[in-house]
Amino acid sequence: MKVTGFTFIRNAITNDYPIKEAILSVLPLCDDFIVALGNSTDETSELVKNIDPKKIRTIDTVWNESLKEGGFVFADETNKALAEIPKDTDWLIYIQGDEAIHEDYLPLIKKEMEAELNNRDVEALLLKYKHFYASYDYAAESRRWYRREVRILKNLPGIHSYKDAQGFRINGRKLKVKLIDAYIYHYGWVKPPKGLQGKVRNFNQYYQTEEWIEENYPVQNTFDMHNADRLVHFTGTHPQVLKPRIKAANWKFEQDLTKQTPKMNFRRRLLQKIEDLTGLRLFEYRNYKIVK
Repeated sequence: MKVTGFTFIRNAITNDYPIKEAILSVLPLCDDFIVALGNSTDETSELVKNIDPKKIRTIDTVWNESLKEGGFVFADETNKALAEIPKDTDWLIYIQGDEAIHEDYLPLIKKEMEAELNNRDVEALLLKYKHFYASYDYAAESRRWYRREVRILKNLPGIHSYKDAQGFRINGRKLKVKLIDAYIYHYGWVKPPKGLQGKVRNFNQYYQTEEWIEENYPVQNTFDMHNADRLVHFTGTHPQVLKPRIKAANWKFEQDLTKQTPKMNFRRRLLQKIEDLTGLRLFEYRNYKIVK
């Protein structure tokens, strides 16, 4: 069984993306790894190329600025890396530049890949998500945050990144997936208030006009935590590869952020209550088809 990892990245240092840690978190599962290196203006290229030159192969890309609206450029870059996957690869592992997989889940993931390798009814593995927010001590838990997505898939003809690269499809249809008990840790929102404010300005340039960004997110040193909906204290452990980065973090929040997020409206509170009690997320968007 051959496994190839892949990702895309641009200006990871400027935008404070843990791309090195992201790659290292899945590299033990991979025989090789492909990185689409966008036209960065910082030292991202050198950083990536020095992670593991024996396993990692990079391709230089130029982001298509005409695809920025709607985040389609992210899928375009993902597909460039996908196109470089060797033909003899069996499984693909996709990791984005602000994600990581805890080492505790690696044995289970490998076991599931081996078990489903020849099962034609399973085209991909669906992983659960933990979305960290503001600091490494808090996780965002609400319907506002997607709770599952495909990050491990078979090397099948027709596989392609979908919309803004949140997930994948095959020949235009949804993938048949198996849900496994493993998590992706998402760190894209782990920043102090000023960093969060800069993130949404940078992120929205791939979805909105400059006028919209200036009107909704003007430059300032504070940040309204409204998009978290609900924060909870994280009591688990982070991946080992993240430990040096976490130790170097220079911000702590004096106040309890779980008490600062705004109250949800009645509909959201009701649907959240149902999910908390039953585990069912009603009206959930699914870019995949779960098979038994």
